[in-house]
Amino acid sequence: MGRITGFQQFLQILTVPDNIPIIAMLIMVMFFTYVALKQGRRNDQLIAHGHRERIIDEMRK
Repeated sequence: MGRITGFQQFLQILTVPDNIPIIAMLIMVMFFTYVALKQGRRNDQLIAHGHRERIIDEMRK
């Protein structure tokens, strides 16, 4: 008969209206974590190359 695979069951759980805001929040948290880590790496590179004063200029862009 109509067996539901694990992936189909997972998608059913994700698309329940109560879970949609949680999924959106997780995506936003991952995006902003990526942005913060990328900027932190850039700041570390500026410090390593002796351009500590440029960090403030980079933040104002």
